[in-house]
Amino acid sequence: MKRPLHKTSPSSIGRQSILYLISAAAIFTLYLLAIQFTLFAGKNKIASEHVEILSGFQSSVKQCIANRGFGLTAHIIDHCKLVLKFPEGTNSTWYNAQFKVFEPLEYSYDVCEAILLWEQYRNMTTVLTREYLDARPDGWLDYAAKRIAQLGAEKCYNRSLCEEHLNLLLPGKPPFRPRQFKTCAVVGNSGDLLKTEFGKEIDSHDAVIRDNEAPVNNKYAKHVGLKRDFRLVVRGAARNMVKILDGSTDEVLIIKSVTHRDFNAMIKSIPNPVYLFQGIVLRRGAKGTGMKSIELALSMCEIVDIYGFTVDPGYTEWTRYFSTPRKGHNPLQGRAYYQLLECLGVIRIHSPMRAERMQDWSDVPSREMIGRAHAAALHLKRSQDGQVDGLGQFGSCKVWGNADTNGNGRISGSSDMSALRKNSNYSKWEVMPFNSLRREAQDHYVEMEGVSLYKMDGNKLDDLVCVKHSLISEAQ
Repeated sequence: MKRPLHKTSPSSIGRQSILYLISAAAIFTLYLLAIQFTLFAGKNKIASEHVEILSGFQSSVKQCIANRGFGLTAHIIDHCKLVLKFPEGTNSTWYNAQFKVFEPLEYSYDVCEAILLWEQYRNMTTVLTREYLDARPDGWLDYAAKRIAQLGAEKCYNRSLCEEHLNLLLPGKPPFRPRQFKTCAVVGNSGDLLKTEFGKEIDSHDAVIRDNEAPVNNKYAKHVGLKRDFRLVVRGAARNMVKILDGSTDEVLIIKSVTHRDFNAMIKSIPNPVYLFQGIVLRRGAKGTGMKSIELALSMCEIVDIYGFTVDPGYTEWTRYFSTPRKGHNPLQGRAYYQLLECLGVIRIHSPMRAERMQDWSDVPSREMIGRAHAAALHLKRSQDGQVDGLGQFGSCKVWGNADTNGNGRISGSSDMSALRKNSNYSKWEVMPFNSLRREAQDHYVEMEGVSLYKMDGNKLDDLVCVKHSLISEAQ
């Protein structure tokens, strides 16, 4: 007997459809979760690789400081942070009257932040230019006024008046290029210079940078050399600068802070080129004109050797090689930070405390290792900041501008310059043919696609003003 056929009810069909939809949705959800898990795992793997690279780099930095640190030791906190400590028994006699404390014997640093900052300086311009003021938002109205002490106003409402104040020391475009010199000596003023005869070694560099009123003469020649190329000066040194220059007409003066009446009077009486430092505020580790000189050197030199930046532990006053002791900055803090910079490959320290081994740099991390650490630190920073990775070398450009080839490239100077000032050798730097630059400087310019990088404010890594130049016009 045949069984009767059962008809599927509409409600049953509806339930089956719902089940199918639920199953499909579940499968699709699992698929999405699998994709997300794969991406998350991939990102975690990449982040883990970067942390591993930085951890290995930290170990190299620790070993470098143990070998070269004048008794300092590095204590690693994580892949970025470490603490530098002076040995027990170091006589901390530097008293900070403001905070009523003696100088501490240990200092905390973020190596990832430091390597990003200082590798950035290698690609930057550190001299104030017209193209920077043109590109920066309200550059002439707000920023230019901060660099002119004698203006007597907070803003340049009268741009023509501000230009009159700045024309004499405002090049249209960067007068100095990254990689322009292979080796540079930055000579500080420490009395330790008298303990060693570094003079010939200092003079063997492609360029020498000095500070303020440091004399260059036969009396100190065997200790500090006679070569003079650049000098970073502050307001207090302006009145004595003519005597200090002693007829050296090619030495380029870089004014550290602002132009003012004392500088104006000095500039009128010399033929030397004069520029304004771009005004970066560095609040990390070490202070003073010496730190700015290192920033300047790193922006135009491949190798930066520093002399006269160390003092013996147990000091009571800051000694200078050419004058009586005086109060100054915190040398222990400076020594720690300079030692960190040496083990990051930024500078090479020359000191009487290590004169026997001053040419051995094998324990400093290699450029290849530093490059990997820099890339890892940059990847981690961008991921932490929620930025898209792979932004390339211009990922920190906050503001863009284009170099104006119609007049913006004019050299420094004003129409009312005296006969003496008209002989200023600005053109040596500002009209230098592109093919006269070192091959490394030319290659770097092409690699950077003709873009000049400037800091906008402070220490932020992501606040650059980037100005695009024409590769064709430069190469001609």
